[in-house]
Amino acid sequence: MARTKGGPKAIKRRKNILKQAKGFRFGRSTKKRQALEALKHAGKYAFRDRRAKKRDFRRLFTIRINAALREAGFKNYSTFIGALKKANIELDRKVLAELAEKHPETFARIVKKVS
Repeated sequence: MARTKGGPKAIKRRKNILKQAKGFRFGRSTKKRQALEALKHAGKYAFRDRRAKKRDFRRLFTIRINAALREAGFKNYSTFIGALKKANIELDRKVLAELAEKHPETFARIVKKVS
């Protein structure tokens, strides 16, 4: 029986790895081993930073809401969120931040209803 070396498979595998590493610098875009290592690191960072992005945006929403509250004369963010929960107004922070930034009159009505 003839020996099979898997040449076409290896070539296809290498091509796929190098295709994913397109745009990387130096040997990371041309050498299979370096490209594979770079892709593993890139995947790790991408996974980590998808979670970090959520944290960053939540922090940004909090800052925007707090700034709008201060302008509206409300004490601070935490008391506002507590008052929202007591008033059974179920708006998430993303929506509240958008209202505060783009529709201040609507946000002011919500603040008035809560206080």
